Amino acid sequence: MAWERKITRTVRIRNDQMIGQLARLLAAISEAGGTVGDIELLTETSRSVVRDLTIYAEDSDHIEKVIKAIEDNPGTKILQVRDEVLELHQKGKIAIRSRFPVDSMTTLRRVYTPGVAEVCLKIAKDPSLARLYTSTSHMIAIVTDGTAVLGLGDIGPLAGMPVMEGKAMLMESLVGLSGVPILLNTKDPDEIIAAVAAISPTFAAIQLEDISAPRCFEIEERLQKMLDIPVMHDDQHGTAVVSTAALTNACRQTNTDIKKAVIGQIGLGAAGYAIAKMLMKLTGNPVLGADLSAEAVKHLEAAGGKGSSLNEIMSTCDIVIATTGAPGLIRSEMIRKGQIILALSNPNPEIDPDLALERGAAFAADGKMVNNVLGFPGIFRGAVDANAPRITHEMLVAAAQTIADMTPAGELVPSPLDKEVHRAVARAVAMTAMEQGIARAEYVPYAEE
Repeated sequence: MAWERKITRTVRIRNDQMIGQLARLLAAISEAGGTVGDIELLTETSRSVVRDLTIYAEDSDHIEKVIKAIEDNPGTKILQVRDEVLELHQKGKIAIRSRFPVDSMTTLRRVYTPGVAEVCLKIAKDPSLARLYTSTSHMIAIVTDGTAVLGLGDIGPLAGMPVMEGKAMLMESLVGLSGVPILLNTKDPDEIIAAVAAISPTFAAIQLEDISAPRCFEIEERLQKMLDIPVMHDDQHGTAVVSTAALTNACRQTNTDIKKAVIGQIGLGAAGYAIAKMLMKLTGNPVLGADLSAEAVKHLEAAGGKGSSLNEIMSTCDIVIATTGAPGLIRSEMIRKGQIILALSNPNPEIDPDLALERGAAFAADGKMVNNVLGFPGIFRGAVDANAPRITHEMLVAAAQTIADMTPAGELVPSPLDKEVHRAVARAVAMTAMEQGIARAEYVPYAEE
């Protein structure tokens, strides 16, 4: 089964200047199982050539094997090995900057004392003015306890910080929101809820991130009832939105009526449960669900789903979605002709899409094709621009439909770097909030500064 190469190194090498030397080096790398990306020529003399090679490998042990193959190649000397991913993360990926230069005493008096006192008094008399006169209108808390970070599991909040920074970068660069990572050194739902509620006046919305199931369900539900600002667990709803958009396009490409299809969800953690719940609301039909946890299956059944098994889902369902984190769980012989298969676990799917297609699937995709960055920036931007107190199912459906409709022909979803998609999602979410009567502000499309 194909796997995703996860380790990257930039290796600076000096080759002897002779015909075929680079070709022999590339062959040695290939024989060691490595893949070469960029090749950059740095200097060349009559005796030698210095280049930077970007090398991809499966894991740390594999990258060492590839580097050893480079060292052992006659006529090649390694000058430097760099991990550019680690280099990029040094000192963090985000920072808080002033929007105005403080370059005179006049500016100082305006932004701080004594001028700021007048602004404070106005907000004290009318708290709604904080939305106009402070950064709370565009500040989003990104909260984690580090119990379900990517596919790494419970690695703790501090180790999850690079993910939180990445979320903040995406919010700022794609839709102009200021994401602030909040790391909580507790796994207790009551303590998490109390902490988030206590800091909530700082923010326009709360994004819960990488909090394990089933605690994430209770935490989100209780916080949303307590607070008058949107609270969304992205691992649930962001993933559900983008998965629904992808499934919509898969159905369009295969002429499948999603409301008549039998849908199965394998894996009922945060993402799987939310996907199943969204599809049940969208189609009006129960989704078959399977999970190793009996509690997770009962949770789905309480929401209107039907408990099932891996074998039953694979043998009866027209559409199969898997979010188990178990590579190779779906064996090739389980695939039935005409099925739509979304094996969404990263980095390794439950079944390789190419293998599923070979076995007769009408459509197959994996998690690398379905990225929730297409969802959460625009969803939050639309919700806070409309000053909505919560994010409703209808707002999420509007986001999913917009993503599906803006997908280029022949693609599963749009590019996550297309800012027009994020703008369109934000507008659809805000307009839906207005139609539902929960918007507390007239929607004005945000403008990049």
